[in-house]
Amino acid sequence: MKYIRKGQEPERFTAWKARKNEDWQPNWDALRSPEKPAVHQALLQEQGSICCYCGIQISRETSHIEHLKPRTTYPNLELKYSNLLASCPGEGEFSEGRSFKKLPLSQKHCGYKKEDWYDANLMVSPLLKNCADFFRYTGAGEILPTDEPGMEKAAKETIERLGLNNPKLQAARKKQIQTLLPLVDNATNAEIQKLIQGYEQRDSQGNHTPFCFAIAYSLRQYFISQ
Repeated sequence: MKYIRKGQEPERFTAWKARKNEDWQPNWDALRSPEKPAVHQALLQEQGSICCYCGIQISRETSHIEHLKPRTTYPNLELKYSNLLASCPGEGEFSEGRSFKKLPLSQKHCGYKKEDWYDANLMVSPLLKNCADFFRYTGAGEILPTDEPGMEKAAKETIERLGLNNPKLQAARKKQIQTLLPLVDNATNAEIQKLIQGYEQRDSQGNHTPFCFAIAYSLRQYFISQ
């Protein structure tokens, strides 16, 4: 998981909400084009085009707008930009065309797996600055909770509730990690540090590398072992 620094909401969204009057109150179900696409695009830009939870690459066509605190229990936050994120569909790989294969809930991940769950004490939020510190990654692509006593319980619950060890996610992380690690076998410590810094930054298009936080973690572990 990578920390998301929230910015200002799109002006279109602000102006749309400001149109409320005695006869009309803005609500999530009424949000349409052009305001909703503007919100969606702003979220993708904030996140560097990676899923707020698992870190796979996403676009407007391959993501949905996620309410961190669900509308069912936090209706007053349904139009709060600070509560909105972009999550992948959580359906695994694409089938033919642009639709995702439909999976049973037990095999889903991220926003659709989370559904209406939120617990301030047990959910690691991507809006938490040190959210990445709650997790570890193995060379096999598995995500594990940190062994820090004050963080382990929330990390474990978050992994389970979001399905972050979904087999397809794990395989994708493994591929990213194992593609990189052979390249650092003969690298100097300075070169490894430079690689870590590179994966923590965005590319020229403003995007993050998919699973950049897992790769950076693996590089740090390699650096420590040298």
